[in-house]
Amino acid sequence: MTIELHWFSILREQRGKDREIVEFEGGSAGDLYRRLAILHAFALPVPSLRVAVNDAFAEWHTPLSDGDRVVYIAPVGGG
Repeated sequence: MTIELHWFSILREQRGKDREIVEFEGGSAGDLYRRLAILHAFALPVPSLRVAVNDAFAEWHTPLSDGDRVVYIAPVGGG
C-alpha cells in the first residue's frame, strides 16, 4: 500500500525532506514508524512522539490503509 508521510521539526531535519510517499506492506502507524526509524536512524523513540492519520490524532496501534496520510509529531520547544 502507499502511504503519504509528512515530516516536521527534528524528523524533517533527520530525514532531509518534508514529505514523501512510501510503500508499506501493512500494519499499524507504530509498525511503520519503527520500520522508518531503523531505515533512517531516527533518534526519537515512539513514547516521545504523537501520530496523526488523515489529519486526526491516532493511537500507535491504528491500522493504516492505502492512501493514508501520516504525520509523526515530535515534541517542540519554545522560548
